[in-house]
Amino acid sequence: MSLKQNNIKVLVVGCGNMGASHAVAYHILDGFEICGLVSTGNSKNVLNEKLGGGYPLFSDFYEALAATQPDAVCISTYPDTHEAYAVKSFESGCHVFIEKPLADTVEGAQRVAEAAKKAGKKLLVGYILRYHPSWEKFIELSKDMGKPLVMRMNLNQQSHGPKWTVHRNLMKSLSPIVDCAVHYIDVMCQMTGSKPVQVSAIGARLTDEVPEWNYNYGQLQIRFEDGSVGWYEAGWGPMVSDNAFFIKDVFGPKGAVSIVAKAAGAAGNSDNIDAHTKTESIKVHHATLNEADEFAKADEWIDLSDEPDHQELCNREQRFFLKAILEDIDLTRPTEDAVNSLKIAFACDESVKTGEMVRL
Repeated sequence: MSLKQNNIKVLVVGCGNMGASHAVAYHILDGFEICGLVSTGNSKNVLNEKLGGGYPLFSDFYEALAATQPDAVCISTYPDTHEAYAVKSFESGCHVFIEKPLADTVEGAQRVAEAAKKAGKKLLVGYILRYHPSWEKFIELSKDMGKPLVMRMNLNQQSHGPKWTVHRNLMKSLSPIVDCAVHYIDVMCQMTGSKPVQVSAIGARLTDEVPEWNYNYGQLQIRFEDGSVGWYEAGWGPMVSDNAFFIKDVFGPKGAVSIVAKAAGAAGNSDNIDAHTKTESIKVHHATLNEADEFAKADEWIDLSDEPDHQELCNREQRFFLKAILEDIDLTRPTEDAVNSLKIAFACDESVKTGEMVRL
């Protein structure tokens, strides 16, 4: 590894929302050194200025990779480039941090995982909720509710302006329930610890600005081997309602656990990226009844007002990436989880397009 002053040299590819946040993390954290910023448009210039200038700028990934010879590559481009960029990075001897989804096909995701293994390098997928203490608590509490679990989640985004441009570009390769649902499918799998066996999904194309084969609203249902069921919906666009866009709710035989984000979940916040990971408080409801069939225990509120913002979550992801590299942490399991959640999401996408239930 060619280190300068013991730092990991990172090439940042994609300088939009997530790429910029990861670049800020590399800029401020000890142990990293940005060796180049890559984007096809002006975002690299905006980001470079934000970081104080001075970083080498590139418009072509392959030229940047050859010129900078990094130790690691951070990929936050559109999903249709993920596989090619990641495989080339591994072939060049680099570790890779890559935003979700891992690739735009299941086969592509598997090829990326295989390339990481062959190269003996670290592959970390940006499942940001895995680094959020409040979501870790939410998952932990859900496991106390017994089995089976009922899991209800959504994240609808009333997007406009630059964010609608991003969503339109994303939908040239993926639907919202593939791009967005992988986070929450991953959460459901953690909550149940069970294998998904069946999915069904529906979708609607609400604008001609979406490719004819795609849709900008989708809703999926998953049945698990242990009898648990999960529901998730995602919609993008200026026509999407911002009422009840933020639902994170789980219940089982023993009670319910709900994220109650009163401020982040308020109308007008649906396209605010900081609101997407906010929890603020968790409500725990106990199902036990007394002899009069009244609740034996009052609901509990767990205050989560002191929680990391979006940038700090990205910082935590990158601290773990650094730790995984320096301490040679085995990332086989989280990589398998990322491929698995993507496989489930694509099965849901198939269900939307065929109108049929899909068995896994």
